[in-house]
Amino acid sequence: MNSIVTIPQRIPTTEFEERRFKVFTDRQLDKIEPIQKLPEETRFEMKVVSSVLPFRVNEYVINELINWDNVPNDPIYQLTFPQKGMLSDEHFERMAQLHREGADKAEIKAVAREIREELNPHPAGQMAMNLPTLNGEPLEGIQHKYNETVLFFPAQGQTCHTYCTFCFRWAQFVGDKDLQISSTDAEKLHGYLQAHPEISDLLVTGGDPMVMKTRNLIQYLEPLLEPEFNHIQTIRIGTKALTFWPYRFVTDKDADELMDLFARLVDAGKHVALMAHYNHWQEITTDIAEEAIRRIRSTGAEIRAQGPVIRHVNDNADDWARLWKKQVQLGIIPYYMFVERDTGAKNYFEIPLAKAFHIYRDAIKQVSGLGRTARGPSMSAGPGKVEVQGITEINGEKVFVLRFLQGRNPDWVQRPFFAKYSETATWLHELEPAFGEEKFFFEDEYEQMRKGNG
Repeated sequence: MNSIVTIPQRIPTTEFEERRFKVFTDRQLDKIEPIQKLPEETRFEMKVVSSVLPFRVNEYVINELINWDNVPNDPIYQLTFPQKGMLSDEHFERMAQLHREGADKAEIKAVAREIREELNPHPAGQMAMNLPTLNGEPLEGIQHKYNETVLFFPAQGQTCHTYCTFCFRWAQFVGDKDLQISSTDAEKLHGYLQAHPEISDLLVTGGDPMVMKTRNLIQYLEPLLEPEFNHIQTIRIGTKALTFWPYRFVTDKDADELMDLFARLVDAGKHVALMAHYNHWQEITTDIAEEAIRRIRSTGAEIRAQGPVIRHVNDNADDWARLWKKQVQLGIIPYYMFVERDTGAKNYFEIPLAKAFHIYRDAIKQVSGLGRTARGPSMSAGPGKVEVQGITEINGEKVFVLRFLQGRNPDWVQRPFFAKYSETATWLHELEPAFGEEKFFFEDEYEQMRKGNG
């Protein structure tokens, strides 16, 4: 007798209702109800800072992720709302005075641009050194720093559902076209990938590609199913939507179409990885956040989690351990703990490398082997991704043990090197070689790359 086998839906329907996306920018600060209960001075400080650095928050974050009884110390509040310390005293007072005097928008905009230029808007040589060419023409909106991986910045994805206050890509969001990296040219992207068989990974980034409609994502990714792109084995999508708008994967009108795209890519043999940016365990405490994770994983796509260790948000080991444990429970792979980049509001968020290492070590001790996939603390610096592996003493000298996880020259990768121990250094350029060496082993070669912009 023949039996009927019922195959379960790969992307099951949900009981969550569609939700309207409502966003607030610096122009609507006075319309955010909980903000009106804060002191007038705090609201003025927000207005000043958001004149320089981008601000955008949505209603889901306001109502479901922030504990307003814990403000200003709530980590998600610090992650999303402007704080006075994000600007130097000099920059803050310069902009504050304009607001006090009732300066016009043009003057405020001009001064904001001058301040931004002093905030290292494009760290790690990303504008000068990472721009590839095709048939002798530079390819805007594409970066190729490491042999295996190409970054693509689709113009439709150069915003986010909410902005992180620490964002190292803040320059994408301030309305200055001279600072933006983006492209709408799918043909040039595909041409470049086709011409470079050494590339195995495409990373679609932003902004946040998940603000795009699925139809836009399809035009970039669906052609990769063709045989001429067999060398593209992995498609990564960098996103914060799992935190800031998980409805994108569940109830948005084209959420099912998005899940179908992921499933088709996986079925064709591609490894699809959502590179989810998580900074605190509070981000995955809602039912809708868990449902979004479940639906993505039901397509065969993986979710890998990364984020920087940042003051005022997650600069303690217990929060990281709790985050990694929750991620493993939900089937997410902990991937990176980064060091806050040397850009934007870095003075407010950065912590010394020594402290970052101790936070990482004390957190990793609290998790099982499945959580110890998280690498770090790692600096995405000009020469490559440099990990602080440890602090030790060699021949009476206290040193940082460092290594490249990725390098502009692949021969640098996994090669250990040593820097003098420092209580205050927060970035690679602040470190000095140990043992009396004049330079780190990679410096001369990197300088030649930098001069050649290649």
